[in-house]
Amino acid sequence: MPNVIKNMLVRELSGAVEQSEGMLICSMSGLTVAESDKLRDTLAEQGIRLRMVPNRLARLAMKQHDLEPPDDVFAGNIACVWGGPEQAIAAAKVLHKSDARKQGKIALRGGLLEGSLLGADEAQALAELPGRDELRAMMLGAISGPARGLVGVMAAVPGGVARVLQAHVDAGGGSATAEAGS
Repeated sequence: MPNVIKNMLVRELSGAVEQSEGMLICSMSGLTVAESDKLRDTLAEQGIRLRMVPNRLARLAMKQHDLEPPDDVFAGNIACVWGGPEQAIAAAKVLHKSDARKQGKIALRGGLLEGSLLGADEAQALAELPGRDELRAMMLGAISGPARGLVGVMAAVPGGVARVLQAHVDAGGGSATAEAGS
């Protein structure tokens, strides 16, 4: 590859490292063109870009930002996925759910999230984080739970009184009050 192209690629990767708040590095081997296209399309639907990167150039781009990932991160055929933190989480979920990962063709090696290097286990853990909508639902449940409990307690008191009165009426105590009223 000519030096001009290598320099352009390093600049692009360096810009991606600098501008993106989330980046995943994964190894890809044995993917067919159809599997690769399907994976890229799935990621593109969420605004995420996947790019195959030469290992040496990816290391250079990371070194320009004083980042030293472990050597095992850049072994084999490497692809980088980048975007914001939410996009990195979405990418981790897509990669984790893909058939290619289940067949051993894709493995998360590491990443970068808001300036911090991630190991393989931490990058994999991103796939298990709840999404934005799930977090909102969890917060709504946590906020509305005490209010629902309070409403239940407040509704129980008049309901209990009504049930006691109905039980008294059903037991025959209601006929005396009916005769006294007439």
